[in-house]
Amino acid sequence: MANDLMRYDLMAQEALRGVVRQALLKAGLEGGLPGPHHFYITFRTRADGVDIDDALLERYPEEMTIVLEHQFWDLEVGDKGFEVTLKFSGVPQYLKLPYTAISRFHDPSVGFHLQFETDDHAPIATNDEVEAPPATAVGQSDETAQIVSLDSFRKK
Repeated sequence: MANDLMRYDLMAQEALRGVVRQALLKAGLEGGLPGPHHFYITFRTRADGVDIDDALLERYPEEMTIVLEHQFWDLEVGDKGFEVTLKFSGVPQYLKLPYTAISRFHDPSVGFHLQFETDDHAPIATNDEVEAPPATAVGQSDETAQIVSLDSFRKK
């Protein structure tokens, strides 16, 4: 088999990150997420361009999952990444994430799931090491979002 000098694998990953961007753009429209849609976004906390609070980084030194569902504020979607404010233990926290930091994207309302390759310099946690973030997500209501472990929405 010939060596893939075109790096189709990287091109495909970049195209699929565009799907995440489009989904986030729709979530940022007036009215928020349509119907039952909600997103689980897992990202590498130490990837280049990630900006999260030091306390979150200490608690999740490798990988973290956020949920965008009922309560999120200031969602800004750009070409390279997105910014959002979420509540963690009742405290609003700003997060800035480049799309390249995302390792998994899941919309359980329709069973849509993407998993991205990571580079060799940024290891991610195993399934057993990943725990749910202390709080989740965001949108129009003030109700507290339910915290769900990463394994509960993964296909086994």
